[in-house]
Amino acid sequence: MSAANGLPEGASSGAPQHASNGAPQHASNGAAQHASSPLPQHASSPLPQHASNGAPQHASNGAAQHASSPLPQHASSGPLLDTSNGRPRDASHDTAPTITLAHGGGGRAMRSLIESIILPAFDNPLLAALEDQARLDLTALIALGDRLAFTTDSYVVTPLEFPGGDIGRLAVCGTVNDLAVSGALPLYLSCGFVLEEGLSIEELTRIARSMAAAARDAGVSIVTGDTKVVERGAADRLFINTAGIGVIPGSAQIGADRARPGDAVIVNGTLGEHGIAILIARNDLALSAEVRSDCQPLHGLIGAMRGACPEIHCLRDATRGGVATVLNEFALSSGVCIRVREAAIPLRPEVRGACEILGLDPLYLANEGKLVAIVPPQSADAVLAAMRAHPAGREAAIIGEVCRQPAQRVILSSAVGGDRVVDLLVGEQLPRIC
Repeated sequence: MSAANGLPEGASSGAPQHASNGAPQHASNGAAQHASSPLPQHASSPLPQHASNGAPQHASNGAAQHASSPLPQHASSGPLLDTSNGRPRDASHDTAPTITLAHGGGGRAMRSLIESIILPAFDNPLLAALEDQARLDLTALIALGDRLAFTTDSYVVTPLEFPGGDIGRLAVCGTVNDLAVSGALPLYLSCGFVLEEGLSIEELTRIARSMAAAARDAGVSIVTGDTKVVERGAADRLFINTAGIGVIPGSAQIGADRARPGDAVIVNGTLGEHGIAILIARNDLALSAEVRSDCQPLHGLIGAMRGACPEIHCLRDATRGGVATVLNEFALSSGVCIRVREAAIPLRPEVRGACEILGLDPLYLANEGKLVAIVPPQSADAVLAAMRAHPAGREAAIIGEVCRQPAQRVILSSAVGGDRVVDLLVGEQLPRIC
């Protein structure tokens, strides 16, 4: 493991070391690592764009590492290269149809896995230095803001692929959104794979490519990572950990403790689609509704919102525990009451129907592309208009307001009259949804 970030170590030279018999020598850790440096380049904004080639190089321990040089750019990967002579080669004959323990052993199988799947998806010229860590240019970062935002999350969804997304897209969008709700500009991600013996290599390839596409869409670079393989039964096919770094501009002062009486509560669209999509995809219940996950990056929408109101008070994406959990976090941190109007909550008919059949409360359902914002009352209409002008906020709605009493409570005014307390979720409504 790397001393700097827990990732596998590798030498800095780009060429594999060979013994006298011509076989590559590898260390015992066999973990994949990717590293990088300076700040991503963007055509129209400071967000990174993918570069076009840059052949992968490997250190002497057999672990894939990626490093970088100047500002990252994203693009489709070029042909695989034979690291001994730089010529294109076909690694497909090296790759088994399913993951085996050998793919985590640091030898030929692991090298083949990295060269044929991971590097073609994530590789770019920034990954060419082959260091054990991503090296970022502080001067370039400081030019964008005065603080760093740093987050991490792990993803264990089942099934791995579902309508509207997959675990790879989920990992990228989830981490990007965790950065964006602080007001930060997301820039860099790490990717750690935990693979179960027996996982289909074809499925892993699809998910890696989906991650790369989601990163391009979000304008971020995947700059470092790790790969581990565990015995059959020790994991559920594939787990992903991602960490992210972004830069917060000096003007952004967003926090869960900043809600004030009179503030408006806004969501960017219909709720609960991710949770219901996962439930239907599992085929556990006889439901046939067509519901797609709302998995999407939100930093562009948040930029538009901050353009309309630089003084957004609270902002959070409503993932596990749904909107109800986010509202309770705001109420507890700010010492206020938040009142929500049930009739104002946007829901798709399919989600509403599934909730009625299954006895689920849509306020607690997971989302992967929805946020809750608390904004000053005088800015509410401007923020709502800016959200509805953005693709990720076309169905935005004001669903409530902040009050003084009863403090640290969320109250729902029902459509038929009467109020009820919306408390923090007890237990897990739907396990393994993200």
